[in-house]
Amino acid sequence: MINNLHVFLGATVADAAARPLHWVYNQKKLLTYIKGKKDFTFLKNNKSPFYNIKTGKVSGYNDVGQVMFKTLVEGHENIEERFKKNITKNFGPGSIYWKNLNLRAKYRKVKDWRGIIKGPWIHQNIIETVKNIEAKKKLTGGAKVNESDGYCAALPYFLYGYNFTSLKKIISTVTVSKISLKYALAKFHLIDLALKGAKDPINEFEKKFKKNSYFKSVIEDIKKVKKLKSKPHPIVVKKLGMACSYPGTFNSSIHSIINSSNYKGAILRTIKAGGCNCSRVNFIGAYFAALKGVNSIPKSWIRKTAPAKKILKQQ
Repeated sequence: MINNLHVFLGATVADAAARPLHWVYNQKKLLTYIKGKKDFTFLKNNKSPFYNIKTGKVSGYNDVGQVMFKTLVEGHENIEERFKKNITKNFGPGSIYWKNLNLRAKYRKVKDWRGIIKGPWIHQNIIETVKNIEAKKKLTGGAKVNESDGYCAALPYFLYGYNFTSLKKIISTVTVSKISLKYALAKFHLIDLALKGAKDPINEFEKKFKKNSYFKSVIEDIKKVKKLKSKPHPIVVKKLGMACSYPGTFNSSIHSIINSSNYKGAILRTIKAGGCNCSRVNFIGAYFAALKGVNSIPKSWIRKTAPAKKILKQQ
């Protein structure tokens, strides 16, 4: 596939596969949902306690990547400006995302929203981005949370061969958090090493950046995760971070990667751990697609993923 878009396909399929179990933080409850199933991807019945979308569709994490992908398919001039327009169109006032945001204020005290919020869930970074774009701010990215939206937004852009300097600009369109930027760039370096044929991109990353002060905390995190390698993944995820925030979401992803030998196993392991599995699989799916190629993504999973056809058309 041209432009390494199989890596974006890897992220997209993984997100759709995990989506019906997105944000299930009670690991015991999650186990009852998947009991007796060897493959618990693409569950027909939504189990996310926050929102309900049709199985095969993607979460808000991957959807911001789909918006960037659409922007690139339309052309490569003024990418940043057109991306902002497309974000407003997809997520802003008038969209189902924005309508559901207004509903959330109404139902704030309800514990299980799945029967109420029909349709997608807008993330904090995107809420802030939409407001900042409308206010014509120079820096449009969200500042309140340290989450994966910036990485997800920039993934297709990176795969079209744009350099790391311009990548920072794209990530900042959606998040201006320094922590988010650092961990997003670390993910891109790991994917880059995988695409360039490194047998163990995580070890290569450690070697390459061991004297780099910017990635010092990332390397410390990787070392910490490696010490926990033999511990069960759900227990480690509970310790390192089940939620959407960095560094927890990155560290939990690394633990899944170092304990998995292939794409399918890594995605199943990640889903089973619960919490914000969608933010983690958007990285893990991309990583294994970069490392093992397009054929490592199960064909039956690709067929079940709503946006997959559009990505495959660009090969």
